[in-house]
Amino acid sequence: MSDAGDARDADQDAGGQGGRDGIRGTARGRAPVPLSVLDLVTVGAGSTAHASLRTSVEIARLAESRGYHRHWVAEHHSMPGVASSSPAVILAHLAAHTSRIRLGSGGVMLPNHAPLAVAEQFGTLEALAPGRIDLGLGRAPGTDGRTAAALRGPGRLDEAAEEFPRQLAELTRFLDDDFPDGHPYARVHAVPGPVQGPAGRPPLWLLGSSGFSARLAGELGLPFAYAHHFSAAGTLPALDLYRQSFRPSVVLDAPYAVIGVSALAADTEAEARAQVLTGALSMLRLRSGRPGLVPTPQEAAAHPFSPLEREFVDGWLANIVHGTADEVRTGLDELAERTGADELMLTANAHSGAARLHSYGLVADAYEMPAADSDRT
Repeated sequence: MSDAGDARDADQDAGGQGGRDGIRGTARGRAPVPLSVLDLVTVGAGSTAHASLRTSVEIARLAESRGYHRHWVAEHHSMPGVASSSPAVILAHLAAHTSRIRLGSGGVMLPNHAPLAVAEQFGTLEALAPGRIDLGLGRAPGTDGRTAAALRGPGRLDEAAEEFPRQLAELTRFLDDDFPDGHPYARVHAVPGPVQGPAGRPPLWLLGSSGFSARLAGELGLPFAYAHHFSAAGTLPALDLYRQSFRPSVVLDAPYAVIGVSALAADTEAEARAQVLTGALSMLRLRSGRPGLVPTPQEAAAHPFSPLEREFVDGWLANIVHGTADEVRTGLDELAERTGADELMLTANAHSGAARLHSYGLVADAYEMPAADSDRT
């Protein structure tokens, strides 16, 4: 490892796995910025949710041992190809199988939940894994409209997104236990929480794929995570808006932006292409109203794509950094430089859990990140 890499690793260790403020990470090895994991807990055809969740534990353990900064779990509903409908439950499981890596939601879709319930869940996670929990929040449903209505109840679908700033403020009050006297919730406490004595609380992040959350995160002085992995065209405008809107706060004195990146490394370029095509076909079916388990590479290769379908798939694949480890490293370096992102959060979507796990290991190797058998494990 280079001297520069050693120095960055020492700084990371001095600040703890979560960094000095629980938000900023430190690049490991030769990575241009901190690298993290976004886990969709994908379920492939012929596999099960049990196997996918077991793979998530293996990925979290590998990520911790190889110097990835954080491992986030996304919230999705009514999608057979993912098993991440309950991020808080999964995070508790991952916390029991790791000791240092930051764990968080990427994210909790706040309009689907009562703010008090979220404060209780993440207060519990913070008590289980003090100083390691992130609370990323989004305002999208994480599903289709019918499922969102089932989650939220009649009459709440149209108003949910507009209510996001109010819900965010309410959630923050519950986490800090500081409703003012006279407020209807002044004597309502989220537990575990500050009412029980001095306690830390998870940093809040805003997630988004448009300018709304970018601007709000900037105005509130919060860290921001942008969904580049499925909305690449809006990445630069959203990051610019976030930085232009940013106002220093007690949380951050300068902007901190993460982007989610679809990235998959394999031993050969052909194998990487075969694996990412399974995710592209799965997304095509989802967008066509036919969600299902992630197809096998054989099924994806044999699929008779229409011209319109091929256009969609080619566009989708163009935004996935894939290939050999060296090719992925080059693509990530270019993306970090082009966007100025402070951290890259990699999501490796493929039919095979083994392929996803292998990808994170190959990327760590390419950047000369800490060895899995080092004393950091």
